[in-house]
Amino acid sequence: MYDDCCVISLAGNPNTGKSTVFNALTGLRQHTGNWTGKTVVTAEGKFYYKDKCFKIVDLPGMYSVNPNSPDEKAAVDFMSSKKSSLTVAVLDATNLERNLILGLQIIEQCSNVIVCVNLIDEAEKKNISIDLDMLSSLLGVPVIGTNARNQKGLDKLKETIYNCAKLKNDEKIKTYYGNISNIVKKAEKIYNMSVSCCCSNKCGYDRKIDAVILSRKFGIPIMLFMLGIIFWITIFGANYPSQILSGAFNFIEEKLIYLFNYLGFSENIKGFFIYGMYRTLSWVIAVMLPPMAIFFPLFTFMEDLGVLPRIAFNLDCCFKKAKAHGKQVLCMCMGFGCNAAGVTACRIIDSPRERLIAILTNNFVPCNGRYPTLIALSTIFVAGITGSFVSIKVALVILIAIVLSVAITLIISRLLAETVLKGMPSSFILELPPYRRPQYGKIIVRSFLDRTFFVLLRAIAVAAPAGAIIWLLQNVTIGDTNIINYISQLLEPFAFLMGLDGFILLAFILGIPANEIVIPLIIMFYLGNGSLTNTESVTEMANVFFAHGWTIKTAICTMIFSLNHFPCATTLWTIFKETKSIKWTLLSFILPTTVGITICIAANFVMSLFL
Repeated sequence: MYDDCCVISLAGNPNTGKSTVFNALTGLRQHTGNWTGKTVVTAEGKFYYKDKCFKIVDLPGMYSVNPNSPDEKAAVDFMSSKKSSLTVAVLDATNLERNLILGLQIIEQCSNVIVCVNLIDEAEKKNISIDLDMLSSLLGVPVIGTNARNQKGLDKLKETIYNCAKLKNDEKIKTYYGNISNIVKKAEKIYNMSVSCCCSNKCGYDRKIDAVILSRKFGIPIMLFMLGIIFWITIFGANYPSQILSGAFNFIEEKLIYLFNYLGFSENIKGFFIYGMYRTLSWVIAVMLPPMAIFFPLFTFMEDLGVLPRIAFNLDCCFKKAKAHGKQVLCMCMGFGCNAAGVTACRIIDSPRERLIAILTNNFVPCNGRYPTLIALSTIFVAGITGSFVSIKVALVILIAIVLSVAITLIISRLLAETVLKGMPSSFILELPPYRRPQYGKIIVRSFLDRTFFVLLRAIAVAAPAGAIIWLLQNVTIGDTNIINYISQLLEPFAFLMGLDGFILLAFILGIPANEIVIPLIIMFYLGNGSLTNTESVTEMANVFFAHGWTIKTAICTMIFSLNHFPCATTLWTIFKETKSIKWTLLSFILPTTVGITICIAANFVMSLFL
């Protein structure tokens, strides 16, 4: 496809707007970077200028041409290979002195280089003035200033790429700056000669805000408050779109029933495909899609704004004490939306040992699939269905559950680091980008395509066949009793120790396709229906639970097990694809389940003494 195109490498530090330059040049909306949820492989695109085609390869962000990770090594190898005839080094205008260290290394490493000083607009807001001509003279390569978000400087960059790409490698003279110490001194000298800053406070407003957000006194409370707001918006903002989707799927179901009846299919065929496969699939989509469609844009908004790395900074010391990698914070945050996406995000951790710890513990934080169970039970048994401030009380319960899940994540991470995955945490550079105005259009596109759509497709792949199996278990009888009742009776003694009953435990087991269907399964078992059942109101749900002997103890144990049990099928599939190991996939299943069973038995014993 690109055989006739000139190959251009796009290189630079993370958070320089490198991928924004890539998108502006190619017109693509693919996002590449080293923060959580973004792919760590190279992105490719092309653009035409005058009579020539250019293939742009957006390399992963790096800090040095002396690679410390597989991604940096891949970037350096490609950048210096014969495949690339030109390298565009993207530097951050607001942090030019540090970026020049890598820029000088790229100039030394590659024979044909253009320097793109991006984020010129932000530098101007901070009264930072850059003499681009002087910078070009000192570096000995073309220097172009851009504001890629607003397409400023892109035409000049394309023209320079066009002119420089025609040069042969032997027409460029490679410069040697010596060791890294000399490069740092050279970067400082070049910066002082080409940049002037008129502001009295060089750090500006960013540092003033960081003084509060990153402080020991206010950092953690502010972080919890922001997370609480996000979860509140996600949980209660998803109600209306979920109802709309449910109504739409119910309408389609009625038409399918009419069609099957018209075609003369038997009740069993109709039940298998409609009440089994279709209803389970539609339930998963209706309940799973709205929270993800809300949470991931909010999450990406925080990422674009520059808040997410600061949350990682606040929690980094906690994960270091747990002998885990600091970047695990970012993977954990992504897991709040979906554990499968959180597992994929673990790619940003370079150490295989620490990456495994992050993967194995990601399921301990609740994904949006567990929110329906937590919300329903906290509404009925904690907040009170008709009491005052129900939504606020429920949000506080969810926030407490999240804090507990983070504590358990740290404990299990420490346990793994001292047993099966022994070792000390590796050091890493945690970059705090400047606060920036988010790009709302790209947030929506990126959060939906890279995250929501990705997870939903995997969930759909396992939901439909699982729905068929659930329908068979409920409708195939042995004597006068269906298979569901037989299994629940076998599970009853063990479930009783956990403070549950056989139906509740079986609902979790059969809910492995998606956590969203656990509550509908419990109701289906209690009512004896042959398919997933959705009650019309929380009051009806409460009546079903009370009629089958539920107490506050049952609700608490169910919520505990909802927080700590095996990953859903989508997450297990993702873990296997990431680790390429059945052993680690099985351990990721056994570990949280064992923790959940242990905590439930202990909680049931303690509550039995007082309740």
